[in-house]
Amino acid sequence: MRYREQFERQVIREDVWIPTRDGRTRLHARVWRPADAESDPVPALLEYLPYRKSDWTAPRDAQRHPWYAGHGYASVRVDIRGHGDSEGTPGDEYDAQELADGVDVVHWLAAQRWCTGKVGMFGISWGGFNALQIAALAPEPLKAIVTVCSTDDRYDNDVHYTGGAVLGIDMPAWAGTMLAFASRPPDPATVGADRWLPMWRERLDALEPFLHTWLDHQQRDAYWRHGSVCEDYGALRAAVLAVGGWHDPYRDAVLRLVEHLPADRVRGLIGPWSHQYPDRGLPPGPAIGFLQETLRWWDQHLKGTDTGVMAEPLLRAWINDPVPPATSYDEMPGRWVGETDWPSPHVTFEERALGTSASPVLVRSPQHTGIDAGRFFPFGNASDLPPDQREEDGRSVCFDSEPLAERVEILGRPRVRLRLDSATPRAHVIARLCDVAPDGSSTLVSRGVLNLLSRRGRERAVEWTPGTYEDVEVELNGIGYAFPPGHRVRVAVSDAYWPWVWPHGQRGELRVVPAESAVLLPVREAVDGPPIRFEEPEQAPPLAVTYDRPADPSPERLVTHDVAKGEWTLEVDPNYGGSRTYPDGLRYEESARETYRIRSDDPLSARAVSEWHIRLRRGEDGADWAAEIMVRTELRATAADFIMDSRVEARANGETVAKRAWHRTTPRTSG
Repeated sequence: MRYREQFERQVIREDVWIPTRDGRTRLHARVWRPADAESDPVPALLEYLPYRKSDWTAPRDAQRHPWYAGHGYASVRVDIRGHGDSEGTPGDEYDAQELADGVDVVHWLAAQRWCTGKVGMFGISWGGFNALQIAALAPEPLKAIVTVCSTDDRYDNDVHYTGGAVLGIDMPAWAGTMLAFASRPPDPATVGADRWLPMWRERLDALEPFLHTWLDHQQRDAYWRHGSVCEDYGALRAAVLAVGGWHDPYRDAVLRLVEHLPADRVRGLIGPWSHQYPDRGLPPGPAIGFLQETLRWWDQHLKGTDTGVMAEPLLRAWINDPVPPATSYDEMPGRWVGETDWPSPHVTFEERALGTSASPVLVRSPQHTGIDAGRFFPFGNASDLPPDQREEDGRSVCFDSEPLAERVEILGRPRVRLRLDSATPRAHVIARLCDVAPDGSSTLVSRGVLNLLSRRGRERAVEWTPGTYEDVEVELNGIGYAFPPGHRVRVAVSDAYWPWVWPHGQRGELRVVPAESAVLLPVREAVDGPPIRFEEPEQAPPLAVTYDRPADPSPERLVTHDVAKGEWTLEVDPNYGGSRTYPDGLRYEESARETYRIRSDDPLSARAVSEWHIRLRRGEDGADWAAEIMVRTELRATAADFIMDSRVEARANGETVAKRAWHRTTPRTSG
C-alpha cells in the first residue's frame, strides 16, 4: 500500500448540515474538498450510509475521501436519517424516505458554490445499494456512480432470501446487527450536550426489528420490487461502474448490469475479493489501485476528460487458478481477462450428464449439512471461506466426472438441471460445484439454492405433489475458475444447508434421476485480448486509530457437536472491527456473537441467535460521556410459524434510557 500525503490541490474538511424536503430534518455530513473550490468549483462525490461516519466507518472514510478531494473533487460522507449524527428516526432499509433524502442531498450538493453542478455516488454494500437505487430515480445532477458489492435484486440476491429460501445465516443475524446499529446514540460532541439524549430517546422509541418486515414478505412482492433496479434497468441514466468479488454474495449483480445496461454507460469489474473495497488489501487478494481506477471513471463522466476507461472491455474478470481448500488466502493465483460483450461469444454452456443410470438416487441429508459452508459475507477474516468440502460431500449425493484430460476454464453462472421427485410438499435442493483433486480434497467453486416452492417463480409458492417427477434448474453463483487436468468436477446435491438455508418444517427426501440430470458449465475458450493491468493500491494516510487486540480472543467460527443429543452448534464472531479509540478521544467498544443450533434429525430444532454489546464513551472511564447498548435477537420456528424475539436495553452514564422487547409470530407461507 502506498500512502499519498501531497496532492495537487490542498484539502480542507468541514462538517455541515444538509436540509431535507420535509423542512424539519437535517442530515449531518462531512465534506472534504479543495481549499480553493469556491473560486474553482469541482464535481461532488457522495457516500451515503447508516454506519456512522464519526466512528464505525471513520478509518475507511479517511482512506478515500481526502484522496478524492486532493484530486479535485468534493468528497462527501453523509449519515442517513436517524443514524450517526443525523436527525430524525431510523426507517427500514432503502425505504422511500431514505431514497428521497438521498435525492435531496444530490440536489443540495449540486447547488453549492464549490460544486460544478455534477454529482457522482459511490459506496460498498449499503452505500452501493442506495447509489443504484437513487440513480434509478434519476436526479438530474447525478451523472455517474460506482457501486461495489451491491445488488440489483433485493429479494433473490440480498441478505434475506436466496433461491426463494430464507437465509438462516444472515437474515436473523443482519436484522440483529441493524437493530443494534439503529440503537446507537448521536454524539454530543456534534449535536450538543443538551440534544443528544432526547434525540436518542426518539430513535429508541421508533425502533422496529427489520426481521418482522422481512418475514412478512416471503415471496417476491411489491415490498421487494421497491429498490430492485432489475425491475427497470432503463431507469438508470447515470453511468454505472459495477464492482464485485468472487467471494462476495452479490457478484452476480455485476453480470446482470453489464448484460442489461447500454454498453456506452456501464462497465463491470469482478476480482477475487471478499465483501471489501478492492484496494484495502484484505484477503483474498491481489488488491488493485481501486481509487485510481475510479478516478478515471469520475474524470470521464464528471469532468469530460477522455481517460480511456470506456475503451476498456465491458467486463474485466479474474479467473481463479485452482487452489487447495482453505478458509483464507492472502492472494488467489489467477489472471485477468476481458470480455467486450456479455453474454460473451467466448463462453459456451457445456452440458454434462450427472450419470448414466435411469434409476433414481435418494437424497436425504442430515440437517447440519452446510455447517462447513463458510461465511455468507466473507469479510477478509481468517475463517471466512469454506474449508475442505469432503465432510459436506459425505452428507450429500455426489456426481463426479472422470479426471479431466485438459484444463477447463469457466466464467459465468453454472446451472444444475435435476429430474427429481420430492417426498414432501415443501423441500429445498442445494447444488454445490466442487473441484476434487487427486488426493480427494474438495474445493468449493460455486453453489446455488432452490426452494422448490418457488420453482415456478419467486412471486408465488407452489407445493410439490409427491410421487411426480419434474425438471428443476438450480442457478449457481457466478464464478471465474480453472479446473486443472487430472482433477474431477463434482456436483454435490443435498436437501439441507444449515445455517445458510432455514429448513422447512418437515423432514423430507428427494429422488434424483442421474441420466436425466446435468450440470451446465459456462466454459470459456482459451482466448486472451490485450493484457489488463491496474496500478498498485494508493490511499490517503490512515487515521490514527488505536485498536485493541484481545489477550485471549475467542474463535471466529467454532463448531461443536453434542454426540448424545445429535446437536450441532456453530458460534460466530463476525469480527467487524472490535474495540478502538479515535483521535478525538472517542472510545468505541463492540462485541457480537451469532449462535446457530440444529439437531441432525429435526428441522424444527433450528435456532439462530444474534447478540450485540456496544459501548461509546469519552473521558477517563466515560467520565465525560458514556452510552451502552445490549441487543439480542432470536429466530426459531414451528411447522406452521416463525417465532421472533428481540430486545434492546440502552443506558446513558449508567442509567437506563430505554428497554424495548418484541415477540412476533408469522405464518410460514413459503419459508
